Amino acid sequence: MRNPRTTAGHQVGGRLAALGRTCYKHRRWVLGFWAVVLAVGVLIGGRVFEGTVSSSSGGSESARGTSVVQAADPVQGTVTAVVDGAPVGDEAVRGAVTAATAEISKLPGVATAVDTYSAGPSLTSSDGNASLVSVRMADGSTDAQLTAVTDRLEGIAAPGAHVTVGGDLVLQKEVQEQTEKDTRFGELVTLPLTLIVMVLVFGGLAAAGLPAIGAIASVGGALLSMFGFSRLMDIDTSVLPIATVLGLGLSIDYALLMVNRFREERGQGATIDQAVERTAATAGRTVAFSGLTVAVALSGLFVFTSPVFRAVAVAGVSVVVIAVAAALTLVPALLGFVGKRIKTPTAPVPDEGFFSRTVRRVQRRAVPVMLACVAILVAAGAPFLTAHPRNSGADVLPQSFSARQVAETVTERFPDQAPAPITVVVEAGQERAQAYADQVVAGLPGVADVRAVTPVSDGVSTVEVLVNGDAQGEQAKTVVKELRADRGGLKTYVTGDAAAVVDFQHEIATRGPWALGLVAAGTLVLLFMMTGSLVMPIKALLMNLLSLGASLGALTLVFQHGYFSGLLGFTPTGGLESIIPVLVFAFAFGLSMDYEVFLLARIKELYDQGYDSQRAVQLGLQRSGKIITSAGLLMVIVFAGFAAGQMLMVKQMGIALAVAVAVDATLVRCLLVPATMSLFGKLNWWAPAPLRRLHRRIGLSEHVELPPLDVPATVPAQRPVDERELIKAS
Repeated sequence: MRNPRTTAGHQVGGRLAALGRTCYKHRRWVLGFWAVVLAVGVLIGGRVFEGTVSSSSGGSESARGTSVVQAADPVQGTVTAVVDGAPVGDEAVRGAVTAATAEISKLPGVATAVDTYSAGPSLTSSDGNASLVSVRMADGSTDAQLTAVTDRLEGIAAPGAHVTVGGDLVLQKEVQEQTEKDTRFGELVTLPLTLIVMVLVFGGLAAAGLPAIGAIASVGGALLSMFGFSRLMDIDTSVLPIATVLGLGLSIDYALLMVNRFREERGQGATIDQAVERTAATAGRTVAFSGLTVAVALSGLFVFTSPVFRAVAVAGVSVVVIAVAAALTLVPALLGFVGKRIKTPTAPVPDEGFFSRTVRRVQRRAVPVMLACVAILVAAGAPFLTAHPRNSGADVLPQSFSARQVAETVTERFPDQAPAPITVVVEAGQERAQAYADQVVAGLPGVADVRAVTPVSDGVSTVEVLVNGDAQGEQAKTVVKELRADRGGLKTYVTGDAAAVVDFQHEIATRGPWALGLVAAGTLVLLFMMTGSLVMPIKALLMNLLSLGASLGALTLVFQHGYFSGLLGFTPTGGLESIIPVLVFAFAFGLSMDYEVFLLARIKELYDQGYDSQRAVQLGLQRSGKIITSAGLLMVIVFAGFAAGQMLMVKQMGIALAVAVAVDATLVRCLLVPATMSLFGKLNWWAPAPLRRLHRRIGLSEHVELPPLDVPATVPAQRPVDERELIKAS
């Protein structure tokens, strides 16, 4: 990726320039290809929402225990109906419920169906005015069979009673459907808003429409890509919007860079084909390098063993590739069609303006500005130290959804039917499992009761354990560890929500440092290859961590402590979804490095041109500040649009990423980076002699030596400007 050489006839050399020329020349074929990708992605890509995967660690004890139970008693899941509002002993109610249960038990795909009249008083509420109907679906049952069961349950016509249907299978279906709706809603809301912002940026609809078209095409490609991966591995539907929103935001940002550079080249007097070629050679390099940094950040997720992390990593990297491909191929082709209608700038960005003045003020007070920024970011991140990881169930849905209503009703009025915080799977018969429960489990501190010992098969039993306090609190976690320390001479697996949280925290503690090390090492190498400095990459890592801390702190305040919960339309659960902080780190870190590349590349280029460090920072931010803030604004709009959905996990990711981008594009890039670079001076560019020699051999650069243009005499010559500047619209 060395600087491309110039060729005869003022043609720009290099592979990216050649790619731009090819896409411009064959623009109809390129446009047709992406049209097919979009159409196929829309038609079949939506099927990716049909899959699901547990967020627990694939090889953890809790996951293995669940697999043992599934193997001993293979069922697809359960459907639970609450018949409420009329006395359970009423003969009309009895007749309606028992008739429905009998019909359901004969339906295809049903393993068992029981009600309070056949299973006993455990399915009757304490006040006698509500009962449960529990249906277990056979392994391999279809969506159509599930729909038939839920329809029949909802059709129970008991005088004075109303029926609400839930259960884990209904929960899974509602989560899938709402996730897809939230994704579509986010796309429909954000695209028009981003288009309006880009019209204001470019001063015309033609230039603003290209990033929007590129984003739409890349979303189709992303859906198609994720659909392909979903055939090879499980992809959790609840995190699919995260990958989609990343691809949408990156596509808009990358197309923004490409279109802006095209306008600048046209302003220099280039013809459309020359401007496309030169745009691909310059802004195309920025896009390629940026995509590489984001992919490196996401690659840290591959270190974890949880299927959900690997699925998100695969989906995230694939959408990054799609976004880069759309920017490097589709945008040049579209420029060939509408290039004449894109408004050409009449003057370059001045060297003096808002951003350069801001930097000079910061440089005069570098120490207090740096200390103030660090203090603000540390204080903003402090609440994350109190964060509690939780495995959410039905509470990921709003309270208006039937699956959540049933889950809450069962917990409040049918406590014996609510899932136990801890379930011990024992590979033994019921008698030995009962002895283990009496001799080992019941006497442990923190155990409130052993609710039931249930045989699953001849060689597998389960022991349901109730604990004092929060079902996923510290005492419950302590009980999990004690049960794993003393297994009573039997082969046991400690499962349940509390065990899953313990397993997840263990995975983060053991695998997290490796993931962080991989991301940090990859980022250090990439930034060193770009800057030739050892100091700059280290500073970038530290500042990104501060920015991420602020994002996670805001996440804790909002979703754990409930600040602005009424405004955002959710009910706090008392903690953060366990996987969210890890995903926020991976995605937000990649996006922060994206903006770091935008700024440092310009400063490095100016420094190499002979400007001293102070002036290079002033001019660098002046010439790239608008593109960073505009790109950040577009990203915030995209993330906020997805945060407006109803799924709790999507809200958490949307808010966290919006805060991370907003903080990074303003406080960090406009104040903290100039302050620290001013303090370090020439030391910013320091590296040991061996590394300097290495950089001269393999270093990367965004700067491209372009051949001169044959500008007609009627076109006034203008000085070159950077691909990330925003030209002021007329």
